[in-house]
Amino acid sequence: MTRSRVAVATVLAMIAFAGNSLLCRVALKATHIDAATFTSVRIVAGAGVLWLIVRLRDRAPGGAGNWLSALALFAYACGFSFAYTSLPAGTGALLLFGAVQATMIGYGLWSGERLRGLQVIGLAGAFAGLIGLMLPGVAAPSLQGSGLMLAAGLAWGIYSLRGRNGGEPTRTTAGNFLRAVPFAAALSIATLPWISPDPVGIGCAFVSGALTSGVGYAIWYTALKGLRATQAATVQLSVPLIAAAGGIAFLGEHLTLRLLIAAVAILGGIALVIFNRQRAA
Repeated sequence: MTRSRVAVATVLAMIAFAGNSLLCRVALKATHIDAATFTSVRIVAGAGVLWLIVRLRDRAPGGAGNWLSALALFAYACGFSFAYTSLPAGTGALLLFGAVQATMIGYGLWSGERLRGLQVIGLAGAFAGLIGLMLPGVAAPSLQGSGLMLAAGLAWGIYSLRGRNGGEPTRTTAGNFLRAVPFAAALSIATLPWISPDPVGIGCAFVSGALTSGVGYAIWYTALKGLRATQAATVQLSVPLIAAAGGIAFLGEHLTLRLLIAAVAILGGIALVIFNRQRAA
């Protein structure tokens, strides 16, 4: 795969990941769809598209994935949707990304990795930015929404860690999405009294599942073949920034000083950990 194709695939994947935040926020802010229905439609659409991709490529889509990873995937999607009932797109993406990276870094420390010098400073700065973002105040995000998004990030971090040795990524992801469908169905049944379907909202959820999740993940796994581990980790720093820019441009959201300072602290701190981890290796 040429460098130019890797670069294009990487850019498209990052836009797709940020697009999930924008689509979810627009659906829950501007339409009448409920978070549970958004979650279910997204998972079903993602499962269908990924199954089709694997089917066309391998002609044998079954047998991949596992139930624990599917549960983590569902927990991420569910927390993500319910969090965006009260969070701006950029803030939600920043909290999600911070929680994912904190989970993966924390697992590394628990497994015996050690931080040195600038890595310690970076991690401390990232946590300080996260705490500063959530402190009470006029510009503070919803505490309930923040907690749900941090839980979603924890679930996605666990899903990512479990997927490291899970076989071929696209096929495994397709299997996990398919296994997550029963969990989504159970959520829909449990929230049936509060269900609020909306054609535009369902359309946003379908695009989120089929395009920015299903196709987005397939593109990202293609790009990963041409990226080093550190490149793959650091390029994802752009996702909260793209989401924030999209929220300002398309949703009328505002860039607050609190969010700006927190973004610099969180993303800059995580970048220090990642870069210096590579040097130590």
